[in-house]
Amino acid sequence: MANIKFVNEGKEAIAMDGVNLRMKALENNIDIYKFVAKLTNCNGYGQCGTCVVEIVEGLENLSPKTEFELKKLKNKPNNYRLSCQTLVNQGNVSVKTKP
Repeated sequence: MANIKFVNEGKEAIAMDGVNLRMKALENNIDIYKFVAKLTNCNGYGQCGTCVVEIVEGLENLSPKTEFELKKLKNKPNNYRLSCQTLVNQGNVSVKTKP
C-alpha cells in the first residue's frame, strides 16, 4: 500500500501497489491538466505529454521512466513525470500537479 499526497490540493489517497498515478488522481478529483489540455489530452495513452507532475518526495517509489517520458521530459527536471506513464510501486509519494 502507498499513500499519495497531492500537495497543491491538500489531499491524500491510499493506493494499491502498481496503481497508475493519473488514474488515482482522477479518481480523487485531482485536476492534473492545464487550460486547453483539459480538452486536448490523450486520455492517458502516453501520446500528448500534458499530464506532467512534479514528484516532491518518493521518486524512488515509482516505476522507471518510459522511453516516451525520457523524450517528452528531456529538458525538464529529473523529478518531473508524466502521470499517465507512472506507476506507484511501494511507499509514499508526494506530488505537485501542474508544475
